[in-house]
Parts: sequence; structure tokens; C-alpha cells
Amino acid sequence: MFRRMVKSLSILLAFAAWQAWAMDRVVGANASLDIHAGARSASLGGASLAVDHDLLELTSNPQQLANVENSWVAFSHVAYYEDTRYDYGAVQFPLGELGGLGIAFSRFGADDIPWIAEGDPLPEGSDYRTLSIADYVFTLAWGRRFLDDRLDVGVSFHGLYRELDQTGWGFRGDIGANYHVHPQFTVSTFLKGWTSSATTWEEGTFEYSSPEWYLALHFEQPISYFYGKLGAYWQSAGILHRENRDEDWDGEPRGGRFWEHPGDWFGGGRAGVEFAFDFGLSLRAGLASLSEMESWTAGAGIALSNWLRVDYAFESHPTLSAVHRVSLEFSPGLFLFPKKKSEPKPSAMQSQAMEKSEEAEEKSAVSEMEPTSEETLDEDSSGGIYWEE
Repeated sequence: MFRRMVKSLSILLAFAAWQAWAMDRVVGANASLDIHAGARSASLGGASLAVDHDLLELTSNPQQLANVENSWVAFSHVAYYEDTRYDYGAVQFPLGELGGLGIAFSRFGADDIPWIAEGDPLPEGSDYRTLSIADYVFTLAWGRRFLDDRLDVGVSFHGLYRELDQTGWGFRGDIGANYHVHPQFTVSTFLKGWTSSATTWEEGTFEYSSPEWYLALHFEQPISYFYGKLGAYWQSAGILHRENRDEDWDGEPRGGRFWEHPGDWFGGGRAGVEFAFDFGLSLRAGLASLSEMESWTAGAGIALSNWLRVDYAFESHPTLSAVHRVSLEFSPGLFLFPKKKSEPKPSAMQSQAMEKSEEAEEKSAVSEMEPTSEETLDEDSSGGIYWEE
């Protein structure tokens, strides 16, 4: 029995090695997985890795599920140029001490495309056949906190079905992490396609893209004078490979990897700023590419209640039409049980900071109540009640 198992495993490994050798290495296999769905992240220049609590970016930020307190459902709709549309839906479930589970489904494609066979005369009016092209993506993700609530880890798997002139199937696995250096400062990392991003076509062609690695930073500072807090977000370009950055948006040649051209690599990153008012309004702006001012983004969001949020994003482009993006997030649990708090559970560092602040306030209150030395002497000499330290 053991020999049969070893023989079967050897055959499977040999077949997998042959398949990997037969694949064609490309840039952007399963590129539909890289589209930003959430309006909040899109308005921040697409720095989704640094943005926490954006369920519509589950594809590129699975570690946000590590701190799930309530169930949420989110939807997003984007209308691109030439009637191309992108629709995305996601849901998250709290798992208690085991973290959180997320499921997402999306469709990116176009409908009612005229189809005329070669040699056929051009039809008159709308008397012609049409076809549709689309990518369908299914995502399953899980996240959990470790190391005394300092480390958030998330893992996600994506399956893709492509419907073009021929059908195709794709697969990718990702892993991400957040490390809370300080209650106001977080460092994030994301390894995209650690399983490699592979696609197979109906005609028998195999394609794959190698793994890619990203870094991100998030800093948050409360500003009580303006009744809110300011957040700054930054996400790097790919560290390991050139991706699609051999040319910038204007067609000019650029450098590639971090160790080859650090300046160009930094310019290919994304960044954004957000100010969230205490009454629920958020204003945002960003750059989808730090080297291209034409890539500016802007947007706003409003929390209508603790169970309903609406976001809008505007994305400019130097050559293509601007993109408008709208997203909606809804919590059935908070709607049915409105008394339950919607704020995420504070981390260990945040709890320690709150405890220290409370202790400082208590000491300050006690010091105000304690009498001075002169007051103590007067009360002591008069034979009244005196204070002891």
C-alpha cells in the first residue's frame, strides 16, 4: 500500500512539473483579480493594502478579516468606457477567537457586442447578432490575529472563469499581514500569487504569472480641533518583478525592480489621505501613481448609521475616460441588534494606551483633591482632621 502511494505521488509530481514546464510565463495572468472594487480604496489612489475595514477589497486585503466583530455585506458597481462594467459583492462572518471568514463574487465584462461573421454583409440598423465577454471570480478568504493582537494574518484563494472567444479557467492564492507597530501606525505586506497565478485555455494553452510582493504603510492621527482623525496611506509597486511598469501612462520608458531603479519603483507606488469626521463624513484624495499627477483620485463616504455606509470615488486618467465608482456596505447583525457596538475590538496596544490614559486622569484628579503642605499644617495645628500620604 505504501509503495502504491509513493508511486502515485511521484506520478502526480511529475505531471505537475510537466505542466509547469509547458506553461507560458506572462504578465498579468488573471488580471481581473487586480481590479479595485471598493470606492473607499479607489479614492485613496488604490492603496487598498494599507486600508483596513474595506470589505470590497477582500481580493487584495484578506488580513482585514482578522478583527471581525459583526457580519457585513458589501456591493460595488463600476461603469467603465465602452459599456464595460464591473460588479462586486462580498460578505464577512465573525468566527470568534478563530478570526473571520469572507466570501466574494465578481463579474467584469461587456454585453451586447455586435458579432458579424467574416464575409457577411454589414447589417442595417440593429439587425445583428450579439455576444458577451466576461470574467467571473469567486474568492474565499480567512483572517486571524496573533502575537497579542499585534499581528493580523489573512489567506485567500481565487477561482476565475473566463468567457471570451474561448473559455478559460484561472486560479491564484494570496497571503497578507498587518503588524501594528503602534496604535496609530501599521505596516502591511502582501504576497500576491504565492501559488503562482495560472490560467488554462480551451485550446490547451497554459499561462502563469510569478508571485509578486508589496509593502504598505498606514498612519492615523486624531485631530480634536476639527472633530475627526487624519489617515495617510501608502502602497508600494511590486518589489520582485516589472509587472506592467516597463512604460508609464504616457508611454515613456521606465525602470523596473526596486534594486535596479529605486526612484522609479517609488514613483510607481500609490498614496492617499483621508479625513474622517466624528459625525460620519469622510473626505478622501490620492494618486494611483506617485509619478503621474494625472492619476489623481478623490471621493467621499458617509456612515448613515452604524449599520449602513455609502462611498463614492472619482478616478481620472490621462488618456482614457474618468471612472465613477459607488459602493454600499450593510450590516444585518447591527441592523437587527442596534445596541451592539459597531466599533472594532481594540488591540492589546490600544487597550494599554487607554488604560494608561485613564490612570493618568485618575492621578490628575487625586492630585487636585490633595491639599498643599500649608493647608496640612493649618489643619494639623488646629487639631482638626489632617491628611496622610
